[in-house]
Amino acid sequence: MKKFFLSMTAAGMLMAMTGIAAADDLIKDRKENQQDRIAQGVKSGTLSPKETAHLENKEAALNHEIRHDRKQNGGNLTNKEKAQINRQQNHLSNNIYRAKHDGSGK
Repeated sequence: MKKFFLSMTAAGMLMAMTGIAAADDLIKDRKENQQDRIAQGVKSGTLSPKETAHLENKEAALNHEIRHDRKQNGGNLTNKEKAQINRQQNHLSNNIYRAKHDGSGK
């Protein structure tokens, strides 16, 4: 019984750490994807220099906030912070879409 309990505890901890890593990877992947979308907009001419600077500044501010939050929590993000970052990334994604499709880039 003791071995079973220890095995289940170890399995639970492994799954929890995998979930944490997956959430951190998701944040990183979205950040890279949004950077690629901005770069594609610059390359295609659908983003003006002003729009690009605005989006890059918003992305930099979000990245700074993520680094600050992690520093405050010993390198990790709380579930509340992850949810907030997700909302902010959604908002930034919508800003990128609108800027690329508003017709003012060219």
